Amino acid sequence: MNKLFTAIVRKEKKLYVAECPEVGTASQGESIEEAINNLKEATELYLEEFPHQETQHPLLTTFEVTVNA
Repeated sequence: MNKLFTAIVRKEKKLYVAECPEVGTASQGESIEEAINNLKEATELYLEEFPHQETQHPLLTTFEVTVNA
């Protein structure tokens, strides 16, 4: 059975870091595609040991703050 999860990807120096907020898994790669593929593998391995309880997808939004330089 396939389930849909969220991947949040950010660049950290030379690597991309991908995180799954529903499960708490994370991985990295030299490209966005590699980071997401590694995250899929890490999440599948995690879920073999710790079955996922149904939850809603997180709400992802942005907000603006004033930064005093």
